[in-house]
Amino acid sequence: MKNSQKQIVVFGLALLFLVTASCAPGNEMFDTKLAGFWAGLWHGLICVVTFIISLFTDSVRIYEASNTGGWYDFGFLLGAAILLGGSWGPYGKKKRAKSLKDKEWEEIGLKVEEKIRKGIQSWLEEPEQKEKEWKEIGEKIEEKIKRELRNWADK
Repeated sequence: MKNSQKQIVVFGLALLFLVTASCAPGNEMFDTKLAGFWAGLWHGLICVVTFIISLFTDSVRIYEASNTGGWYDFGFLLGAAILLGGSWGPYGKKKRAKSLKDKEWEEIGLKVEEKIRKGIQSWLEEPEQKEKEWKEIGEKIEEKIKRELRNWADK
């Protein structure tokens, strides 16, 4: 990244930080007007940023104490769930995608299992002529293994 691009990114992050801090809980704006649902939603969305700011200053809090009650709480929880990955957040999508992959593998496993079962069943139903052929193949393999082991041991 070029130096000018880095400066733009740093400036943008600083601006975002300041805008977020100006709307954070503990602001004088909520001394005259109680925080409602929309303020709670916003405060939930910026809760990580306000937590970091609250570590360095006493004027910013994560949660606005001067609120309307249940609707503010609902908005705050909704915003925090969206940000932190509730069931409808970014982490919930990964879980659903993973479960779709699991279903796909399960389907493949069932197909493979069915083919193996049919192969074993047809193998068991082979006539005796085929069984004699298998016996001959087994004897030839056994003789070849013995011969190769003797050659290896003689070296």
